[in-house]
Amino acid sequence: MSRIGKRPVTVPASVTMTRDGNLFSFKGRLGEGSCTVPDCISVVMEGTDLHVTPKDSTRFARAMWGTVQRTLSDIVKGVSDGFTVNLDLVGVGYKAAVAGSTLTMQLGYSHDVVYEIPAGVSIRCDKPTQVSITANSKQKVGAIAALLRSYRPPEPYKGKGVIRAGEFIVRKEGKKK
Repeated sequence: MSRIGKRPVTVPASVTMTRDGNLFSFKGRLGEGSCTVPDCISVVMEGTDLHVTPKDSTRFARAMWGTVQRTLSDIVKGVSDGFTVNLDLVGVGYKAAVAGSTLTMQLGYSHDVVYEIPAGVSIRCDKPTQVSITANSKQKVGAIAALLRSYRPPEPYKGKGVIRAGEFIVRKEGKKK
């Protein structure tokens, strides 16, 4: 039994849901999102809650039960509240700035790292060493954060690099004398 799959997905009043067969579409203040549910999963609307259950007890249906519940939940949360990932730039001279639809980061290389911000994604730099990525899709936010982090991953000796806010970097001991 899936513990995640048993939880109902609450659809707030600000989000409108339409169903066309197995395609669920949600529209909220931050945009819209959709999800196609496999045939082995049943989704029932009771009041403002969506209840996800498997139609049979096959291995695939049990595997998709929690996955579909979490996907629907993430879409509802994304179109109503959105997702945010905060990145910290740790290192001497490391800084970032947003100009128009371009994020420019100085990460200790001989050149600046320039990233074109895709449509539907908002990137802010409240401080020169902090980058905030916001969108209505959890997948988009995570993918962009991983890409920006890959430009200068955190290193274990001095702890320099692009680090997710709240992330703990395991430090190594340097050379012994």
